[in-house]
Amino acid sequence: MKLESSLAISATSLLSTACIRQWMGTLDYRVDFGDPTVDPVHPEYRGTKIYVFWHENILLPLYLRGHSNIAMLLSRHHDADILARVAGLMGFGVVRGSTFKGGSVALRELASRADSENLTITPDGPRGPRRRLAPGCVFLASTMRIPIVIMGFGYERPWRLSTWDRFAIPRPWSRARGVVSRAIHVPPDLDRDALELQRSGVERLLVHLSDEAEAWAGSRGHRPGEAIVRKEPSRHARRSALLPGPAGVTLDDELARFGLVSTACHSDRPAA
Repeated sequence: MKLESSLAISATSLLSTACIRQWMGTLDYRVDFGDPTVDPVHPEYRGTKIYVFWHENILLPLYLRGHSNIAMLLSRHHDADILARVAGLMGFGVVRGSTFKGGSVALRELASRADSENLTITPDGPRGPRRRLAPGCVFLASTMRIPIVIMGFGYERPWRLSTWDRFAIPRPWSRARGVVSRAIHVPPDLDRDALELQRSGVERLLVHLSDEAEAWAGSRGHRPGEAIVRKEPSRHARRSALLPGPAGVTLDDELARFGLVSTACHSDRPAA
């Protein structure tokens, strides 16, 4: 059902925010960080980042990392009006746009925010195809010289909607797990072929980390170095974002850490 009036959208947004806070507050959260300082609530976090994860798992970061100096890219389509209000209420900055509508305007706004704010992008949204990474986040990282952090999330036996992304709704009091990369440096001034190599490598890594997180959530196992993660705002994220941060590792280094094929081995792939 499409909500047209501003009053209806506002009321639904307030109710949805309250439900998300209560529902997501029942979950057991654990994350395996490649480098825990990429988390904006970590005391040693420095420098802005671009955080990417699949659209279907947006509830997890929405709940855990509000008020952490993060601007979220959301579609201009009316279907995202409530989500944009909810994100604002949860403590995120919101930029409206997509590769389909308002993309260039949105990228310019994201670029203007990147000097002092973290950015987060669901690179398969807003219309899919599911788990297919659009190049916008890689282009932005290359242009703005900001590292990308890739976040794979998974829930224990979630319910899934019959939407294009099979949107995941975790069961109350179940396990939620994340496997998060180190900050990844994307080379500047990429041509079309080099951009596609980076895009395909980031996509491959995001698929792999998501699969690992889902398998972890579905088991009762543990991972070396896993950390219990709680909802907490960052009191220093805005100030720390202005400080010089690490440039990040190469994409090939991070792929190799997970036993995946490097981008160099795909140099004969045609550009998308």
